[in-house]
Amino acid sequence: MNHAIAQRAEAPKVGFVSLGCAKALTDSELILTQLNAEGYQTVKTFQGADLVIVNTCGFIDDAVKESLEAIGEALAENGRVIVTGCLGAKAGADGGNLVRQLHPSVLAVTGPQATQQVMDAVHAHLPRPNDPFQDLVPNAFGIAGIKLTPRHYAYIKISEGCNHRCSFCIIPSMRGDLVSRPIGDLLREAQALFDGGVKELLVISQDTSAYGVDIKYRTGFWNGKPIKTRLPELVQALGELAQGFGAWVRLHYVYPYPSVDELLPLMAAGLVLPYLDVPFQHSHPELLKRMKRPASGEKNLERLQHWRQMCPEIVVRSTFIAGFPGETEAEFAHLLDFMREANIDRAGCFAYSPVSGAAANALPGMLPEALRQERRDRFMAVAEQVSAAKLQRRVGSILQVLVDSAPGLGKKGGLGRSYADAPEIDGIVKLLPPEKISKTLKVGEFTKARVVGTLGHDLVALPF
Repeated sequence: MNHAIAQRAEAPKVGFVSLGCAKALTDSELILTQLNAEGYQTVKTFQGADLVIVNTCGFIDDAVKESLEAIGEALAENGRVIVTGCLGAKAGADGGNLVRQLHPSVLAVTGPQATQQVMDAVHAHLPRPNDPFQDLVPNAFGIAGIKLTPRHYAYIKISEGCNHRCSFCIIPSMRGDLVSRPIGDLLREAQALFDGGVKELLVISQDTSAYGVDIKYRTGFWNGKPIKTRLPELVQALGELAQGFGAWVRLHYVYPYPSVDELLPLMAAGLVLPYLDVPFQHSHPELLKRMKRPASGEKNLERLQHWRQMCPEIVVRSTFIAGFPGETEAEFAHLLDFMREANIDRAGCFAYSPVSGAAANALPGMLPEALRQERRDRFMAVAEQVSAAKLQRRVGSILQVLVDSAPGLGKKGGLGRSYADAPEIDGIVKLLPPEKISKTLKVGEFTKARVVGTLGHDLVALPF
């Protein structure tokens, strides 16, 4: 038998579970890349695996519950479990490690962004079979490694941690302060992803607008040329790279700092999608102060109006919290008025959920859960009215659509997304069967489509 084939057949199996947000997903991708580089075989099942890694989320109570249940299930079905991610950094009631308290039999526990510590734990309990410097990683994007997303889109995390101390959030206590990645490394990773066929690159972090603040916008190098470690310069370079591949660049978690205005000309010029994911969280200045948000909110309507003047096609999505401790009916009414006037294209809303360790839990005026949920529902009713009206205006327009699903080459239609639709959080474009017999749809490729109607949060379009 060929030695390489025999070696692969005997490769130790590692089960893997990835929970939480896109930032946790990129941590999972790094760990999976290293596992595969070292010759481990990764599997999606617990039974039959030599050990299991669970990448957890610890942000809100429901996520903590889901993560603890996943750890318990892995222990019950396999017994050999390594825990990583945000929940791994969370303390229990007595100050000890929460995961260790509730699941003392786990092999190891690490916090987020801990690829090396996870690999050290794997090596201790399941010796590595191969030399990572001699083996190629199958199904990877070169230096960008393995991705868990469909092959035609990928996330790129430009920084880790956050310098803000929002009273409802515990992420800095788990992921630390802002640490920006070297700009040259990011551009090399983006190049590898585009070379590998990625058609949509989604830029993520805890605070995308703050990229480079921690290193005082230090000059880096890309292709032998100096480039400042700052978001506008990074976005321009990513956009120029993407243009060579006919690909999209989409920005997430963009705080509305003044420097964001510099991105609008890049959007108007087509270098980056005219799409901003801006986590406003609320509109009332006093409530934003209690949230300890970095912006007061008083000028957000002006900012939105200015952005739309600079780039009329811009789509803005945001997230909000209803029922924050002490929120009055007047403050909530202010938020509803803001939603109507701001015309946010896509909005999500959470009923305030007390997160263990968050400073907001000590604020006076905790609202009953039923009232928090009722306000969330009222907010979403307004948000959906705004979104539906904006979608209706697109009927008759022609959009470029990135195809996500097209059974039978799309002869019976398919599913895709326009520039206004980020994967999994926004709507979709439902593609009808093409009128031309010769027209086909292929996953990961673009098609032109005329919008003929709306369906809830989605558009219905005819490809041509």
